[in-house]
Amino acid sequence: MQILKIEENDAHQRLDKFLKKLFVNATRALIYKFNRKGKIKVMQVWEDWFKKRDNEFKLWVWDSVKLFLSDKDISELTKQKTEDKKIMNSDQMFNKNDIVFEDGDLFVVNKASGTNVHPGDFKSTEVSLIQQVQDYLWEKLNSLTFKPSLIHRIDRDTSWILLIAKKKQILSQLVADFKSHKKIKKTYLAICFGKLPQSSGTITKKLLRIENAKNQNKVQISDEGQTAISHYKLIEEYEVQTDNGKQNVTVVEVEIETGRMHQIRVHLASLKCPIIWDKAYGNKSLNYYFEKKFSVKRQMLHAYKISFFHYGRKKQFDLTAKLKDDMEKFLNKIKS
Repeated sequence: MQILKIEENDAHQRLDKFLKKLFVNATRALIYKFNRKGKIKVMQVWEDWFKKRDNEFKLWVWDSVKLFLSDKDISELTKQKTEDKKIMNSDQMFNKNDIVFEDGDLFVVNKASGTNVHPGDFKSTEVSLIQQVQDYLWEKLNSLTFKPSLIHRIDRDTSWILLIAKKKQILSQLVADFKSHKKIKKTYLAICFGKLPQSSGTITKKLLRIENAKNQNKVQISDEGQTAISHYKLIEEYEVQTDNGKQNVTVVEVEIETGRMHQIRVHLASLKCPIIWDKAYGNKSLNYYFEKKFSVKRQMLHAYKISFFHYGRKKQFDLTAKLKDDMEKFLNKIKS
């Protein structure tokens, strides 16, 4: 028998849904059976006794749930922390130097290029960023059914300032803001081949996503596509000597109003200023040359600023993630 205290991250959900998350190895039918036979009872904060409740009963903060089950049954049905797979390989552990900001509501990180943010992305079995973060925050987790969760996603090959929610309510609020593009402002730095047509401007070319693309790019500029708006600004220009003469390299700041797939990559390529090492929309011969000469091994795109409304603190937040070492080293090489 055990008594569980309901805290903020476990509240505001139906009893049966709470139990399904808690008893990860139980079928819904078994959970209904437990409830029907009085194996699960709830005492609300203003009450002095435990009662049998309907499956639809909504749990509130500081309610108590009493499990009339043996410790062995509970252990078999629940995914105890001590039984979760801990990350033991130091190369797979979260690097605390990537923390941009942390408080009781949010955990903000500077994601490295080449890292999956979610388990199973790209059909890979590698340890994902969210698994690393949950492992890193292991001792701070105090919820029975909720773990730190991704608020938004990003390409594997892009380095990025990434928001992770520690609280269920913060997750819901910020996910809604990202979907509606309200109160969210994202700014990127891209290192590109070529020169911009002007020092600043706005690209409004519509983008069409090609489903099941094989011998063509997944995203194309088309009047039949969805609205896509990107604002760009020149930061720096360089000339790099190659075997075929001088090559212009441009550092561009891009702010997007819409979040279409590959939006920045396609829009910059349309200005004849493709992102370096962009295999889909870039210059293949220059990519190959820069990979050999400068050890460039990923697309030179970094989401380095994000502005959002922090619901926990009830104010606007502006956070910045420094360039990753590979982009920094590349810029230093072409400057010298």
